[in-house]
Amino acid sequence: MKNTYVNLPRKRPTSVLCSILFGAILVSSTFFIAGAIIGVKHKQLQQLRAVVVQRFPELQKPEVTPTNVCQNQCSPDGSEALPKGIVAKTSDLEMRPLWGPRKKRKNPKSPMSLLAMAVGKKQKANVNEMIKKFPSDDFVIMLFHYDGIVDDWKDLEWSSRAIHLSAISQTKWWFAKRFLHPDVVSEYAYIFLWDEDLGVQNFDAGRYVSIIRNEGFHISQPALDPEKSEVHHEMTTREKGSTVHRRIERMSRSKKNCYRNSTNPPCTGWVEMMAPVFSKEAWRCVWYMIQNDLIHAWGLDMQLGYCAQGNRTQYIGIVDSEYVVHYGLPTLGGSENKTNSESPKQPTQDTVSLESNHIDIRTEVRKQSFNELETFKRRWRKAVEEDNCWVDPYNH
Repeated sequence: MKNTYVNLPRKRPTSVLCSILFGAILVSSTFFIAGAIIGVKHKQLQQLRAVVVQRFPELQKPEVTPTNVCQNQCSPDGSEALPKGIVAKTSDLEMRPLWGPRKKRKNPKSPMSLLAMAVGKKQKANVNEMIKKFPSDDFVIMLFHYDGIVDDWKDLEWSSRAIHLSAISQTKWWFAKRFLHPDVVSEYAYIFLWDEDLGVQNFDAGRYVSIIRNEGFHISQPALDPEKSEVHHEMTTREKGSTVHRRIERMSRSKKNCYRNSTNPPCTGWVEMMAPVFSKEAWRCVWYMIQNDLIHAWGLDMQLGYCAQGNRTQYIGIVDSEYVVHYGLPTLGGSENKTNSESPKQPTQDTVSLESNHIDIRTEVRKQSFNELETFKRRWRKAVEEDNCWVDPYNH
């Protein structure tokens, strides 16, 4: 039988290559045509933009160039003539040696804090006891001498490392506004701005800082021992068995009823002004609120909540476990003979005359404080009325 073969056409390898080449050409053609269409449209848009800009020149945006970037660079006032990398925006209160390395801290990773007080020589013994409660490795000490006497403090062990400023008959708020600018104290985690007439037998500064850090307090104060202190507001009274409290739920000494749902000071979100402690973030805000000419700072306490870095009922509080005694001595503008440890003496004709004069001075100081309070209230109301961009977070 004769074999019959059918010759089937073979696929040439080149036909596959041609197919791929044809597909590539087709895709390229598609992109070319689309690109041409887009190019035409883009050109038309450019022409339209040119017509609009010609008609309305104010719509033209400047091109971003290195020159424009430099012009828009934000620099502190007065530093524009300097290269950016040499500008030192902040400072601190650390003393530096004239030569050699500076003294190393035991725990350099832990941020330091600042204790600042207005002091007079008559309270030297009590101030000494207060400062001993603040470890030198963790605190910078600054004293505002309102009586002008500085040299008489040199015999104290810590005096040489403290910063001493002197101005006759000035309050701690006068000093703070002028010497505690936020850029100067930005290195300090907390600023203790205290009066000199506090008893600190039951206070530990290290534990206090640990507590307020854990609680998230940006504004705080140690509680007052109600049995030994001059207490003006119930909010500051120590609650036994408690570590901290943020509110009271009873009538305050200012005759204001406080309830569980109270949201306004002095029922919550409030500290008194004899021993406030501010975080550096809160202090930057508070410093701006201190009025340069209102040296008694009356009225400031009721507005501190705006500087609490959030909800004042949460970030302002009283520390009960580390508490102090407030002796309430009218040292600035008051009797120079009175200290927290002296017992009353039998008055003579001369001392009666002297004390009467001092009572008059104290009365004038108190009258000035009330006048400043009213001035501050007026300025606050005026500022609120005039600032259309400001929104009161507590105006419900």
